[in-house]
Amino acid sequence: MRDYLKEYAGKTILITGGAGCIGSNLTKALLKADAKKIIILDNFSASYKWNLPEDDRVEIVEGDVSSKYSLEAAFVWKPEYVFHLAAHFANQNSIDHPIDDLQTNGLGTWKVLEYSHLNKVKRVVYASSGCSVYGSKAPLPLKEDFISLHLDTPYQIHKLLGEVYCNFFGNYYNLPIAIARYFNVYGQGEVPGAYRNVIPNFFWRALHKQPLIITGTGEETRDFTYVDDIVDGTLRLGVYPKAVGDAFNLASETETKVIDLAESINMLTKNKSGIEYVGRRDWDKITRRRASIEKAQRVIGYSPKTKMADGIEEVGKWILLNYDNIKDAVKF
Repeated sequence: MRDYLKEYAGKTILITGGAGCIGSNLTKALLKADAKKIIILDNFSASYKWNLPEDDRVEIVEGDVSSKYSLEAAFVWKPEYVFHLAAHFANQNSIDHPIDDLQTNGLGTWKVLEYSHLNKVKRVVYASSGCSVYGSKAPLPLKEDFISLHLDTPYQIHKLLGEVYCNFFGNYYNLPIAIARYFNVYGQGEVPGAYRNVIPNFFWRALHKQPLIITGTGEETRDFTYVDDIVDGTLRLGVYPKAVGDAFNLASETETKVIDLAESINMLTKNKSGIEYVGRRDWDKITRRRASIEKAQRVIGYSPKTKMADGIEEVGKWILLNYDNIKDAVKF
């Protein structure tokens, strides 16, 4: 066990959006670290209870982060740490439902911070998005001191809004907050479907011997980061003193072409249906992504371990192992 995980032993922890890919793996890591109680606040609009580990220390509050009743039910347990992962997820989803996105990612974030302040929590870790706050024209590698006000979707705008709210609560109320800027997280626990990420969707189509659909040329790159590495960085942000009041890229620091990813998954699944290209979405102006993780390495000791080939193999195993649950949940 990494030494920093000892800080979570015997502690009560709230994870909003805790049944998703990151949250469910974060829960498992905290259970291994001997946390006393883990409260999962989730409305299960994009996640599933079967994705959570069965453990008496896990308490589920089914509700919404923008609801005071849900937050009161979660904070009655007096959590010492709050990981705010809940979000109205995906760029296209925010284009289609911008008010819902603002409600969850804007108001919901404000209310989580408000209740964290009122309950004097030791640390809040806010899940921001490195694929959002830098915009589409930032120089590579992406560094934390650059953000853009020229963003392409409500999701991107509201993720940046959440960071600004964090800064306000930190500066005005002295609420100890650290901001995690995630990059293209993938791993076990993410169900394929509409508005979902490319890797589970590629796997689902490949397993059903369908062509993999690429929006664009396939030469676009992303900084795909395995969920175990994201969990490690997130937990570090929860306890390292120098993380307070600052934002950190959590990424793999590696560019992967979407076409290479598709070909790898087709090869892994022996899918001979190939690849189908469709036009790039109007809002999608990002052609390359690669983050600098120098700051996270220096301040919190973050060092991603998982190679892309190993990570996607684990995703495939997880989808096959949970196939019956997933097939009932998949919505395209």
